Amino acid sequence: MTTPDESSPAPQQAPAVETATPEPAAARPAAAEPRPEPAAAPAPPPAPGPAAPEPAAPEPAAPEPRHPSLELRTALAGVRSEVGKAVVGQDPAVTSLLIALLCSGHVLLEGVPGVAKTLLVRSLAAALDLGSKRVQFTPDLMPGDVTGSLVYDARTAQFSFREGPVFTNLLLADEINRTPPKTQASLLEAMEERQVSVDGTPRPLPDPFVVIATQNPVEHEGTYPLPEAQLDRFLLKVVLPVPERDHEIEVLARHAAGFDPRDLAAAGVRAVAGPEALAAARAEVRQVQVAPEVLGYAVDVCRATRQSPSLSLGVSPRGATALLATSRAWAWLSGRMYVTPDDVKALAHPTLRHRVQLRPEAELEGVTAESVLGTVLATVPVPR
Repeated sequence: MTTPDESSPAPQQAPAVETATPEPAAARPAAAEPRPEPAAAPAPPPAPGPAAPEPAAPEPAAPEPRHPSLELRTALAGVRSEVGKAVVGQDPAVTSLLIALLCSGHVLLEGVPGVAKTLLVRSLAAALDLGSKRVQFTPDLMPGDVTGSLVYDARTAQFSFREGPVFTNLLLADEINRTPPKTQASLLEAMEERQVSVDGTPRPLPDPFVVIATQNPVEHEGTYPLPEAQLDRFLLKVVLPVPERDHEIEVLARHAAGFDPRDLAAAGVRAVAGPEALAAARAEVRQVQVAPEVLGYAVDVCRATRQSPSLSLGVSPRGATALLATSRAWAWLSGRMYVTPDDVKALAHPTLRHRVQLRPEAELEGVTAESVLGTVLATVPVPR
């Protein structure tokens, strides 16, 4: 599989105590001692009838699975094959999107124009039978254009809520850094709470709900960089490179044979899994075991970024929980119900690269977030 980025014993019964038979009254001396009270009459036997039912023993808890479900893993492997019918050379990105879906997290896709970012999301939605909508973020886009708004109905003389494109399973926020911060912030509640509040009324979003936002590493004029608080809401940042020569030749060969990226059905992309399979897979991922040593390793990696002299901002505790979540999903996809330090290493770059901030002087010296994370992973001791 392609990595996402390169009984205690019963007490003894007490012995019965014998009681002395009282002497007759005539044999007693004149100054008799106080007469003992008569012994209480024995309790009558219980009335005949059906015996009371014994309390039912509690059902034993279901054992945790030792291995991931082969059926579910086969279904998700089929998703990668279906997406590959439309998108060439982006297997790591497909795996990253599957990890995000298993973790109910959001993804930030970064790549130059023309590397099939939109086609990748559309193909993934078709292979998983999920709803998908696309929003082109522009400088004049308003928050209500994304979340929805109240619309006055002249026939009923009442306001009704009209849902925005955010009410879907996969929301493609295209070029999210081209819209002002006010509109960018409209997604914060949706991404964190899985709901939209309009006029004080919260409205839940569908399940699953994942935001896949794109941005270009070029053409920064007229853009609004995402603030750190919003970047931290994204589970993964996936970089889509330009395909290699062989992959690019295959892309051209498909287009020469009549491939139409707007008609996925003609390309043979079909649904091989659905929301039910995805929910079952997420339930299994939550049962993946993590040893205390591996938990400590993940925390040490994140804490080392806060002490790096090249960074002004290290990974937050939310980032550490994100690294744990993605490592469990990757272990499940790899056929294991436990996490190893290698899983943490494999997911460190896509999970943490957008959660750190370089110092200006380090950036001038050519230091990158990738190089800092590489140094951290090379210096933090790995548990054995």
